[in-house]
Amino acid sequence: MKKKPRLLYEFPWMLCLWLALGSCGQTKQETQKQLVLEDDLGREVTLNGQPERVMALAPSMTEMLFAVLDSSAIVGRTQNDDYPAAALTKPVVNNYPMDYEQLLRLKPDLVFTVEGITPPDVAERLKELGIPVYYQKYASVEDIFRGLEDIGRIMDREEQATLLTDSLRREVAQIAARHRQEEPPLRVLGLAGYDPIYVYGSSTVISDKLRILGAENAADETFDALTREFILKSNPDVLLGGTPQELERNFFSIYPELRKIKAYQNQRLYAPDFDLMSRPSPRVVESIRELEKFLYP
Repeated sequence: MKKKPRLLYEFPWMLCLWLALGSCGQTKQETQKQLVLEDDLGREVTLNGQPERVMALAPSMTEMLFAVLDSSAIVGRTQNDDYPAAALTKPVVNNYPMDYEQLLRLKPDLVFTVEGITPPDVAERLKELGIPVYYQKYASVEDIFRGLEDIGRIMDREEQATLLTDSLRREVAQIAARHRQEEPPLRVLGLAGYDPIYVYGSSTVISDKLRILGAENAADETFDALTREFILKSNPDVLLGGTPQELERNFFSIYPELRKIKAYQNQRLYAPDFDLMSRPSPRVVESIRELEKFLYP
């Protein structure tokens, strides 16, 4: 289960500074606390007070920030961020390779990112430059909701985050209620690449979306290219990854023996929106609804 952002300790550094400057006689003091959090990777993240200027280094995380925060608090986006439309008004920071100079110009108090998107050495370099990096990771739909609530707590927007996640959880519960009795469950294979064959493995969020829909992922956990033999043996009922025409042209023409699988024989071949499929974002419910239409037309 994903942890809440844990406040390890607070340190009133501004108070010490005022004392050092001999300001003890002042009747009004402004104290800013140093905050130390623990992110989803177990890293300590030190903040010089409540962050006010933030950005994300992943398209999904940018969607998360815009769902919870005022747009004015978000100071930039990466070259791949295209949702929501307001994100397109923000200055671009290339994250492959990392444009450190542009990021420093924007002066964020905190940068959010996702496990697997920002390499650890980049996060360490940003820390050296005075920009803390907070990682999130997701293995389930619930993890996405907890991620939104984490952002709310860190940015003092808990009420907004809670309203959003309560609404999203209700929608997911309504969808799940429609598919509790699906027997036998449809076995679904989601293609992420044609040649070589890469798929969404069992530890990805898509497995949880399928579980909510009373279906199951036909793939094991894998970080390697999948073999044709595995797909033949798995024999999925549904194949996600392109329209029938696209898959015929770019997939089955390369692997003609895979035309034996049930998904091809029954023409259960579908092209989900790539961004909805691949981004763990607040649009996850929209993604589940899209998959529901494919699985139960």
